[in-house]
Amino acid sequence: MAKVFTVDEVKAHNKLDDNFIIVHGDVYNVTEFKNEHPGGKKILERVAGKDATVQFDKYHKLSVLEKYKGKLQVGSLEGKAPAAPAPTPKAEPPKPAPVAKSVASSSSAEPAATVSETYGDLIPYGDPAWYQSYHSPYYKASHAALRVEVREWIQSEIEPYVTEWDEARHVPEKIYQQMGQRGYLAGLLGVKYPVEYTDRRVTSVPAEEWDHFHELIVTDELSRTGSGGFVWSQIGGYGIGLPPVIRFGQPELKKRILPGLLNGEKRICLAITEPDAGSDVANLTCEAKLSEDGKHYIVNGEKKWITNGIWADYFTTAVRTGGPGMGGVSVLLIEKTSPGVSVRKMDCQGVWSSGTTYITFEDVKVPVDNLIGKENQGFKVIMTNFNHERLGIVIQCNRFSRVLYEESMKYANKRKTFGKKLVEHPVIRMKLAQMARQIEACHNWLENIVYQCEKMGTTESMLRLGGAIAGLKAQATTTFEFCAREAAQIFGGLAYSRGGQGAKVERLYRDVKAYMIPGGSLEIMEDLSIRQAMKVHQALGMKL
Repeated sequence: MAKVFTVDEVKAHNKLDDNFIIVHGDVYNVTEFKNEHPGGKKILERVAGKDATVQFDKYHKLSVLEKYKGKLQVGSLEGKAPAAPAPTPKAEPPKPAPVAKSVASSSSAEPAATVSETYGDLIPYGDPAWYQSYHSPYYKASHAALRVEVREWIQSEIEPYVTEWDEARHVPEKIYQQMGQRGYLAGLLGVKYPVEYTDRRVTSVPAEEWDHFHELIVTDELSRTGSGGFVWSQIGGYGIGLPPVIRFGQPELKKRILPGLLNGEKRICLAITEPDAGSDVANLTCEAKLSEDGKHYIVNGEKKWITNGIWADYFTTAVRTGGPGMGGVSVLLIEKTSPGVSVRKMDCQGVWSSGTTYITFEDVKVPVDNLIGKENQGFKVIMTNFNHERLGIVIQCNRFSRVLYEESMKYANKRKTFGKKLVEHPVIRMKLAQMARQIEACHNWLENIVYQCEKMGTTESMLRLGGAIAGLKAQATTTFEFCAREAAQIFGGLAYSRGGQGAKVERLYRDVKAYMIPGGSLEIMEDLSIRQAMKVHQALGMKL
């Protein structure tokens, strides 16, 4: 049981070499911390034996307390109110007895149960509307339970350390392994939960209930860390490298590699982009020629800007097996241990902990059984994968925009200029309003698209939703860029220096271009959104 202190007892520890302070009703022994404190010893000496809550809040975020609590807290102040227990989602109400439906309405599924509990900090627009007790047709009890499960894990195991991991350009492997152990990796593939390849399960969601909205929640909550590098380190390569294998890989290949990948023991990435072929996938030049005995492809070429490539065990690789254009493209699974494969880490503007990589293939022998899909039909494999990749980018961007907005709202309510809180200045409220309206518009479009993915088959969604998802990616990335710029203006100099109160804003500003360019650049997305929509609606009978 934690020790309880009186104010007078804390006052007795008022020297630099015997220094207790009070922050938010808890008592900390910062005597040994004096050499680590970024503001120097004198600041701690000035508050020795005192309540330092005001000074702490002025210069630090609450996540700092979470990081050092276990190390420095020695008790709590007498009379401190106990923390309120986290809300638990209500059980899903029983479904009514089935009602006979006409043929015309028989394809309509029953709407999900409304989940109306509040969750989170309740900052307006700081979370999706359904977190704040607004009614939604999309979510049920298992979604609410998953939300709690993931957020608690993120807050305790990840968020306090994200900044130092970003600076180190690496996230500890144990975090990725936990993603597998907790069953999250198996649920992030845009397909039904693959129970036949893993015994790992998500605690709060039965595997048979897993849907696209559960996947949205996991990605969204991971993104609350405010680090594209962290999110990409966990799901950047995996979420785009494994879906082609699980959809188009040969049975023996899947049986051999999927268990290790789903359990977090092995890693995979997608290798498409080349030094001279980015969004123009049809003109890639990495070559794969069939060996004389017909048992192997011999691969030569380079891949560039490959997320997680430095750590990956497998590369889902686009290669040229035929003539020019999209009709000569195939996809191979190349194993990193194969002779002739070499990787080197790239240093980029943002997403520092994502492991961006340059890969070289020199006479690499790849078994023909590692062909994903059919020879010279790899372009279909790649195009099918783009919708899932771009939706992942949208989910991340939209939550990053919320993080920037939320950080700005919190800071604007405690920072004072000219005798007023920032939020009391109309120009600051205007910035917050413009951020919020774009975030909410984007999120509502996202939920609609995810619902369509849930109801449509793979082929239908690829054909009908490709243009809409491209347009949504353009919207999400421009919203992200706008919110990063406005948040930086609200934070001022704190958003220009790394670490401290503006750490998330500074970091996310660096990450913006990593989202506007990969997965199809902004300009290509905007053009594709209209071209694809015109084709689809022409087939549907559009009248101009």
